Amino acid sequence: MSESGHLHFKIYKPFEMLSQLHSNDAKESRNKRFLSELHNFPEGIMPVGRLDEKSEGLLLLTTDGKLSDHINRSGIEKEYYAQLDGEITNEAIELLQHGVEIGFHGRKYITKSTRVQRLTTLPTLPEPDKKLRIGRHRPTSWIGITITEGKFRQVRKMTAAVGFPTVRLIRIRIGNINLKELSPGKVTPIKGLSF
Repeated sequence: MSESGHLHFKIYKPFEMLSQLHSNDAKESRNKRFLSELHNFPEGIMPVGRLDEKSEGLLLLTTDGKLSDHINRSGIEKEYYAQLDGEITNEAIELLQHGVEIGFHGRKYITKSTRVQRLTTLPTLPEPDKKLRIGRHRPTSWIGITITEGKFRQVRKMTAAVGFPTVRLIRIRIGNINLKELSPGKVTPIKGLSF
């Protein structure tokens, strides 16, 4: 689903960058990083969904509002690599797969069932930001998790709910679009984005 004449990009959103192009708040603009510093994006561009400030990885941008809305609402798969505080147990993985209770807008919410796998071979990824305090006190483990919804900070809330907080989160796929060889801050135009 896409209309011709629209422009689309995929980017590797770096750690500590907001999923927005700029801020109307002058004070916030001084202390935060925005997507506009990565590329001279065309007029009317918008991020498709969000990644929170502390998360990194694949973010799509488009000038097609209908396509953006379609991707956000239609249950398209989003796949992440999550580095967790502690060695995740089989029980915790099973709980994640069947859905866990998280808080969302002050209410309790049960997540939909999802695919979760322990990653025994570590993915090849860029070095973590030095501000991330990874493995200082106890070992970490990695999972791959695929969700079809996108509640605010959902993956982080899910892993915390089963006792293994996320220390690093990287989105690697949205539908058929993959992060692949992109490095943090890299921007690549996409021809004919469709879902």
